[in-house]
Amino acid sequence: MGRIIGFVIWALCSLLFVVIGIIAWNKKEPMGFWAQAEPPKVKNVKAYNRAVAKIWFFFAVGMLLLGLPLIFGGQNSPLIVLSILGSMFLAIAICVIYIFVEKKYKE
Repeated sequence: MGRIIGFVIWALCSLLFVVIGIIAWNKKEPMGFWAQAEPPKVKNVKAYNRAVAKIWFFFAVGMLLLGLPLIFGGQNSPLIVLSILGSMFLAIAICVIYIFVEKKYKE
């Protein structure tokens, strides 16, 4: 039962990133990616926001998939290391992807 509760909490956190992606997709001015940072001046706001939204959707799906060891691993399973390390590498990956998106759309 505890594994399922853990996965549900993990899935709700993934859902939060889907919501951020939806907000970015529909936003009329450039969406900031970094916390407390001004978004860059971009050539095409709609395309930039859609690219940022896709990054957040990718992150949400990746997080959800990385939470699967919470369901299939037993209590105190070493599989949780996959979730932890995978989340770290996924966060680094979206930062690198955003750097390319910013270069593409920045004025």
